[in-house]
Amino acid sequence: MSAAALKAETKDIVMDEVLPHAPETVWRVLTSAQLIARWLMPPTGFEAVEGNIFTYQTKPGGHWDGVIHCRVLEVVPNRRLVYAWKGGDERNVGYGAPLDTVVTWSLTPVEAGTRIQLIHAGFVMPSNDSAYTVMSGGWKKVIRQLDEISGEDE
Repeated sequence: MSAAALKAETKDIVMDEVLPHAPETVWRVLTSAQLIARWLMPPTGFEAVEGNIFTYQTKPGGHWDGVIHCRVLEVVPNRRLVYAWKGGDERNVGYGAPLDTVVTWSLTPVEAGTRIQLIHAGFVMPSNDSAYTVMSGGWKKVIRQLDEISGEDE
């Protein structure tokens, strides 16, 4: 690891909400490719199986083709889903800069429904500053949409 990499600061996006739905309902919305397409973006090849490799396609930018490469790292039904989230191109600065992060969804039953915690970890600053800023706001919208779809699914 280079001296610059050792000095690099990393930041995580953390969202923590209580949704008025059962954990099983939220889990179904979190792990159905058809429903993921409604609250995030359409995945290609998604299955909630450890080791599964899938992609998302977002807006290309610069040298980056817009493909987000993911690998399911952990699955605990109705409780936890973890996947790697990688994209970008080394030649890009700002939008489309290399990103090598991990998304963790944790579900905990509570009296009011389900506490959902999202941690999108590993944004390297300053190179991932653009992605961190955009995705911080984006994940808030995603959780609202996930909540709405969970309500429809009950």
